[in-house]
Amino acid sequence: MQQGWLSNWLVKHEYGTDRKEEVCCIKVFAQKDNPRIPSVFWIWRSADFQERESYDMVGISYDNHPRLKRIPMPESWIGWPLRKDYITPNFYEIQDAH
Repeated sequence: MQQGWLSNWLVKHEYGTDRKEEVCCIKVFAQKDNPRIPSVFWIWRSADFQERESYDMVGISYDNHPRLKRIPMPESWIGWPLRKDYITPNFYEIQDAH
């Protein structure tokens, strides 16, 4: 197993206000084999969509997130499409829009 920053995901939250000089930046490292970090949803409600999207596309789990589920991908989807080790399936299930 690799050591150091290559074996970790860097999750960066950056929040600001209307005034450009007020910015809060939080950086957290998560292990690639089990990426779990604390959720900031209860501090910044606007982080809801971003945390759910990064869970859906990369597989980072957020502890204490109230609605951590997939957004663009179906719940039955296997894997995390934006990871470099993702293997594209040779078929896609077409779901009815109704």
